[in-house]
Amino acid sequence: MKVLVLGAGQLARMMALAGAPLNIKISAYDVRSGKIVHPLTQEVLGQGLENGIADADVITAEFEHIAPDILSVCQASGRFYPGEEAILTGGDRRKEKTLLDRAGVNNARYQVIENRDDYDAAIAKIGLPLILKSALDGYDGKGQWRLKTDRDIDAVWQDIGQFLKTSPQGSRQCVIAEEFVPFDREVSLIGARNAQGELEIYPLTENIHTNGILSVSISAGENDAVQSQAEAMFKSVADTLNYVGVLAIEFFDVDGTLMVNEIAPRVHNSGHWTQQGADVCQFENHLRAVCDLPLGSAKRIRPTAMINIVGNVTVPTSVMHQAHVHWYDKEPRPGRKIGHINLCADSASTLGDTLDSIAELLVDDEFPALKLAADNLR
Repeated sequence: MKVLVLGAGQLARMMALAGAPLNIKISAYDVRSGKIVHPLTQEVLGQGLENGIADADVITAEFEHIAPDILSVCQASGRFYPGEEAILTGGDRRKEKTLLDRAGVNNARYQVIENRDDYDAAIAKIGLPLILKSALDGYDGKGQWRLKTDRDIDAVWQDIGQFLKTSPQGSRQCVIAEEFVPFDREVSLIGARNAQGELEIYPLTENIHTNGILSVSISAGENDAVQSQAEAMFKSVADTLNYVGVLAIEFFDVDGTLMVNEIAPRVHNSGHWTQQGADVCQFENHLRAVCDLPLGSAKRIRPTAMINIVGNVTVPTSVMHQAHVHWYDKEPRPGRKIGHINLCADSASTLGDTLDSIAELLVDDEFPALKLAADNLR
């Protein structure tokens, strides 16, 4: 079986690693250069999307910010999963909000903003504070604004107005205004759905972000009622899209009630813990789903935490005594994810102790939130 992945980053790399035992060969289409490369070695295997499609049994994607013309060509092949609609929805907050409304799942009140009149109308209808997010090209906290008080209205609009004027997306770009949600924590759910509608859903993961970038994910136990809420919303969204593959949904937890924040139609950073902590990892289950193979168990086999390695940081090899280190073979730069660390334990409290122990080996400023993550497990 041959799979072509749109995108040649770390997620394609981890799909290749997961696919090898299944005799699934992965190639990656670099949407920027037009080259077809090996996801691990980056060796150039060919050139051009059409050539990549001709040599593939299945096409999938590792990220959602892909040009519509590329998606259209892939969809026409009849071999693209989760498909054009799912990827476009994940990459456009307008479509995402429409999907959530169609699926009938709880999410923040919102307004679409294309001009100053829309902006003023959103303030009047929803009220302050507001979170404002670019509809296109927003990720890891980029393309977001907070409007807290009346005195900031004009200044924030000046920034947004300039953004809309200069966006490479032109008239396709807009901004979504959302009510501010005073949440207790952020959690995410990763699940796989195949073409027959069968599901394998992983336990909820608690996520801690720093400056809009995920720092730590923990899967160590969850309230059954909250897990059931998340699974019901996952099923509704996945069924509405007729989804095939791994889907991630991020939630705000507000006193035990979940509200969808956003979806990601792909394998996801907050699911990396599954490589060491689950029966079958998210990367293998994604490949199983898109290749029409039986789904594997999403059961958590032990409490696990994932720590992102971001930017030009120091990770001593002594960490490997207690953890699994995954490098992406990427040049460090500020804000860039270049690897992650998975660590496991027999219980949640022991996992907290292990996080404390790992934190002693790492520089606090380079790995924020480790102490907070450890405290949350006790």
